[in-house]
Parts: sequence; C-alpha cells; structure tokens
Amino acid sequence: MSTGQGGVGLVVVSHSATVAQAVARLAAQLTGSAEDVRIEAAGGTEDGGLGTSADLVVRAAHAVDQGAGVAILADLGSAVLTVKALLADGEELPERSALVDAPLVEGTIAAAVAASAGADLEGVRAAAAEAYDYHKQ
Repeated sequence: MSTGQGGVGLVVVSHSATVAQAVARLAAQLTGSAEDVRIEAAGGTEDGGLGTSADLVVRAAHAVDQGAGVAILADLGSAVLTVKALLADGEELPERSALVDAPLVEGTIAAAVAASAGADLEGVRAAAAEAYDYHKQ
C-alpha cells in the first residue's frame, strides 16, 4: 500500500507528444484510473518537435507528485538518458522519483493498475517490469 500522502504518480516520456499522450490516455482509460492515479505525458520538445525535453519531464513529475513517489516510464534511448540525467542531478525531480524499466505501453498500463490498487513505488515498478514477461506467442 501507499506510504505517502497520496498515490504513486506516473509520467510517460516519449520522443513524440502524440505517443506520450496516447499511452497516458490509454492507461487511464483501461484502468479506469483517470481520477485515482495521476498520469502525465511528457513527450516531444517544447516547440512540438520530436525529441525529449527535460523541462517537460520535470513539470510532469511535479504535476503528478502526491508524496508517494513518481514512476517515470520512457521509450527510446535519449528519453531514458534524459530521465537518468535528471535523477542523477537529484534536484529537479520530486523526491522518490524513479525510472521504471518496462516496455512503454504495457508497462504504463501495468503501473497504472498497480498504482490505482494502492501499490507503493516499488510495487508499481515491479508490476510494470513484469510486462516484459507478457509474450505474444
């Protein structure tokens, strides 16, 4: 169960704003957690281009932070590197922010389900990581 004041928040980081928004919306719709779990998209650059914006990631993380932790899911290389750099800096992201090693779509949905059930940050991370085990054949 959650150990903070609120539940674990989720941030979806993608090189594309469209992809990040779609994954965040899909997770909220499939889990029915739009009101229970805060999920923000941080996709693309601030001018609407493809890429990753550290400022967008930071703003999204603070928007979903309720005190129980922020699970950040990312798609491609530089999105992951941006999140890792922010975590290494240690000053811009909320306390208890963590990069989650999981496939973006399946992991975000699993994380949202776990967060909506009251899992703590480690439980959310574990649920998302289990998405690697969902084989399609």
